[in-house]
Amino acid sequence: MRMMDLSSWQGAMSTVVGLAIFTLLGVGIRMLMMQTIQQRRERMNRQINERLKTLISAYRTLGGSFTGQLTVDPTHLRDLRAGAPSGADDSGAPDGTSSSDRTRRIRDAVEAALADILLLGTEEHCRLAGQAAGDLAAGRPIHTAELVISLRSFIRAALDLAPIPGDVMIPLQGPTRAQGSAGHGKGDAGRPGNKGGGGDMGGGMGMEIAPGTGRKDGDLPA
Repeated sequence: MRMMDLSSWQGAMSTVVGLAIFTLLGVGIRMLMMQTIQQRRERMNRQINERLKTLISAYRTLGGSFTGQLTVDPTHLRDLRAGAPSGADDSGAPDGTSSSDRTRRIRDAVEAALADILLLGTEEHCRLAGQAAGDLAAGRPIHTAELVISLRSFIRAALDLAPIPGDVMIPLQGPTRAQGSAGHGKGDAGRPGNKGGGGDMGGGMGMEIAPGTGRKDGDLPA
């Protein structure tokens, strides 16, 4: 109040201008702080959302099956070829390759999921994923049930969901089975462009070209 001079017209104007400048500075600082906090909060929310999205995708890959083969086979195609009999002919190779194609695709998906967990998982997730990756590198089949349970508990807690009731019996989960691609070759063979390719070529080779009607490389079609 001592700095406010209302005894004269000039003093009152200077007091009002000073109060306006002080108010504008306070509002500007407050808006800047609020914008900085909001940007930081949005960045953290994006990071949390991306992390949860990646971990949910890994959970579906590692625990998408309740029946069938619940282990991951680390065998590579080169190992299958090395273990094949030496007297086997080349005609039997495609059958062996197609029979192990689904297993290899499951292994590739599991390896990608383990890499994502090692990048974005918690300490417990990284420990379990590192152990599973080490077993795969050593050529030992692995089970993903323990890692799936840990991921499920973390995701439900991050989404503020209640824990699964204790009376709910959940069977062991394994990696998602990859879809087969056996009909891919049949679909390609049945296309109209592939169906008559050989016959058209053979028919063209059997046609006689009249003298003077042949076309050189540099000629343009009519």
